[in-house]
Amino acid sequence: MAAPERFDPLNPPVARRGSPLRPLPKLIFASRWLQLPLYLGLIVAQAVYVMHFLKELWHLVEAAFGNQHALELLVTSIGYKTTAPVTTLNETVIMLVVLALIDVVMISNLLIMVIVGGYETFVSRLDLDGHRDQPEWLSHVNASVLKVKLGLSIIGISSIHLLKTFINADNYTEKVLIAQTVIHVAFLFSAMAIAYTDKLMAAGHAKASGAPN
Repeated sequence: MAAPERFDPLNPPVARRGSPLRPLPKLIFASRWLQLPLYLGLIVAQAVYVMHFLKELWHLVEAAFGNQHALELLVTSIGYKTTAPVTTLNETVIMLVVLALIDVVMISNLLIMVIVGGYETFVSRLDLDGHRDQPEWLSHVNASVLKVKLGLSIIGISSIHLLKTFINADNYTEKVLIAQTVIHVAFLFSAMAIAYTDKLMAAGHAKASGAPN
């Protein structure tokens, strides 16, 4: 007579497929679909960012060909101010506009990670296994990995904003410069704390399961 299979609390048996859920758990589990409008809304927000990017890029091209109205729009959008009026597209204006475009791209990347990773983690699987365009990071995404990646993305966005501020430092007070620097450092420490906490949790799971470190 075969010995009964022992129960391992660290590796519980997987529920049989097709087993029906009770009404209340089924309702609670189905409530994850309430997040769907949120992710669709983020897609709309990304479309707005794309339109803003194209508009600023078009103004940059027009200003490069001597369009004064486009140059004025660029100077206003980046908040660049000098004692003398800006009549030509100088290096500082180009740099600030390019940094603003990079900022839009990085925010768009952040939106993609939230939309795709959040949907895959909290709503439903996308079934992208084997797809040639599947993002590399999506193959091992979970809530912890997503938090770390979002933290790193926020640091990148904050770095761009801080660089824009330093380039255009004459138009900011010392208090604003110090505040933005302190906020950026706070983002750095927050991301380091999240990554360290995730490392400790991963090490604890590995120790509990008996896996080698």
